[in-house]
Amino acid sequence: MASTSKSPTEPFHILVFSKTSGFRHDSIPAAVSALKSLGNRTGLFTVDASEDAEATITLPSLATYATVVFLHCTGNFLDTAQLGALRGYVQSGGGFVGVHAAASGLREDEWYGELVGAHFDQHPPPEEGVCIVEDPEHFITRRDGGHAMNTVEEADQTWKQWTDEWYNFLSHPRDNKNLHILARGDPSTFEGGAMGDDHPLAWCQEFDGGRSFYMGLGHYNEAYKDGWFMDQILRAIVWTARRDDIVCPQLLQSSPSQ
Repeated sequence: MASTSKSPTEPFHILVFSKTSGFRHDSIPAAVSALKSLGNRTGLFTVDASEDAEATITLPSLATYATVVFLHCTGNFLDTAQLGALRGYVQSGGGFVGVHAAASGLREDEWYGELVGAHFDQHPPPEEGVCIVEDPEHFITRRDGGHAMNTVEEADQTWKQWTDEWYNFLSHPRDNKNLHILARGDPSTFEGGAMGDDHPLAWCQEFDGGRSFYMGLGHYNEAYKDGWFMDQILRAIVWTARRDDIVCPQLLQSSPSQ
């Protein structure tokens, strides 16, 4: 069973897992540090950071965490037994947050692709573009008060100038009816988009007993200093841990309002 203690005052525990068996992102240390600082500042959660799959990706170990963050995991980073433990954890109600290259790992495993939401295919060279928040009322993307964002009047959408790798996926996330799309790239603002006029980049879902969130952005160190980006990661951690009904809204900013 995943950790189910839901005290509004006691921090819950999360695992930040960043093992790589392929390309390794230079931003992993910055991201791990940012997540630890986030837990310390808000007091909402404590972080165990690891790349030791043998020690951490087991049912007894995973059961101690309310959610797990797979940070830039690439290649075949889990063996069959470890993947089975992850599956058992999710089926017991565990949470999952996948960041950026987590979609590129375990590409031959159908269940893992469904957990993430889609398998990574390829990306064009990094460049600046626009990310549109599709559902600004969802718990993960709701703006309860802090960080600067541009507002588009049409359809009450919000948008953000962003420099990153604009991921393309092997299957179109919109075709997965279980996914609740939260944000998409505007392919008219960057080159190399291979999914037509609709380019989903962040989503969440209730999946196989647990909750899952995926964010396709996050290649560079700068993402983990950005309030808009880190607010979504913070809220995704809380949502996948099923603490969204008890957490004080004032704590749901990655850094103090400016």
